[in-house]
Amino acid sequence: MNIILYSNKIDDYLKHDDVIDYEDESILELANILFRKANNELNFIKLAYEFVRDNISHSADINEDVITCTASEVLKSGHGICFAKSHLLSALLRCKSVPTGFCYQKLILDDKTAPILIYHGLNGVYIKDYQKWIRLDARGNKTGIHAQFSIETEQLAFPIRPEMGEIDSFIIYPDPDKKIVEKLRKNKTRTELWNNLPTELDYNKQY
Repeated sequence: MNIILYSNKIDDYLKHDDVIDYEDESILELANILFRKANNELNFIKLAYEFVRDNISHSADINEDVITCTASEVLKSGHGICFAKSHLLSALLRCKSVPTGFCYQKLILDDKTAPILIYHGLNGVYIKDYQKWIRLDARGNKTGIHAQFSIETEQLAFPIRPEMGEIDSFIIYPDPDKKIVEKLRKNKTRTELWNNLPTELDYNKQY
């Protein structure tokens, strides 16, 4: 696996903006709690990842129709879809100066009921102790999904099936994709979004 950084400027992976709003008081408070609980930076990354994976529900898993987008919205609501959860994990880690970006895979939504290719979001995180980037998927585990924190061997939420047209991408972007953020903000409910899920990235216009 060859990780590709979209930007060679490490500061781009530490930015604060209106989506990765880590200056929000609730995010600062949680990041501080997790940081104090950890015995080193690597342990903090693991704790933050597992918090988002396990304590923030995937909206579809709990049949929640409200759409969340910004990191603070996700934390305060306690749920979000994959993209939204990746925004929260990025905010928690960037808050403590851990470079974090965004990765996207193209997957079939449902083999039987919705055999269409849509995007799935996860994170790329820099592990200083190992001087390497890894990918982490905080989508949330359930039957058939068992993503884990791992340095050496990836254990993401979904296996890629090239024979089904699914595509993995090893590019780590510094910002959430604009088209995805736009869809999270424009669709009023998850039901509406599920009929209009992202099938292309704004980033791909540049390739």
